[in-house]
Amino acid sequence: MHCIREPICEIFDTARYMDAAVSAHLSGHSELATALFAVANCSVTRAWLESVWGAKSPYVKVRSFVGTPLEPGKVESARMPNRAEIAQLHARDGYHCRYCGIPVIRPEVRKFACQLYPQVVTWGSTNASQHAGFQTLWAQYDHVVPHSYGGTNDLDNLVVSCAACNFGKMSYRLEELGLSDPRQRPAIQSQWDGLERLLASAPNNSNAAKHFNVSY
Repeated sequence: MHCIREPICEIFDTARYMDAAVSAHLSGHSELATALFAVANCSVTRAWLESVWGAKSPYVKVRSFVGTPLEPGKVESARMPNRAEIAQLHARDGYHCRYCGIPVIRPEVRKFACQLYPQVVTWGSTNASQHAGFQTLWAQYDHVVPHSYGGTNDLDNLVVSCAACNFGKMSYRLEELGLSDPRQRPAIQSQWDGLERLLASAPNNSNAAKHFNVSY
């Protein structure tokens, strides 16, 4: 199978609302943008996410598989990609999860949306206080082969993923979860831009490289 749990239609509806909210904002219709971001804070979408990334997810079913992890001294330190590598990953994979295929949005875009619309785009310290759309479509970068089994930090071992697939997969191997290798499937090609055009509209943001100043 491709992913831990198949996406539901409400996720794609949520993405469309958020895309429309950004278009409304860029057209100067802030009230409409506010309303659309509010609708995108969808409880059904959040429930799907929590069903996958929870500690006791019924969808994360680990299978027994022969394989011995590397000795601690031989394991490469886990490292998240830097901004240049993230730019390369999105240039290769676009803005869709390579596992389940849902649209994704980088944290920098979400942070700017929080600044623009703090009443409806919230990001508190608990899951329930975070905007469901931005939470579900939260861009992650997954090590396909875990470090404990020899996976490296090379881009060939990294794929763009959503929060559910990344946190649901955790440090398991594909074989343990019965997942096919996402690198063997072509990346989704679509007009979804990860809402990057919102960040591009920020004042004094003339350098495209600034879009990839990642912090979680």
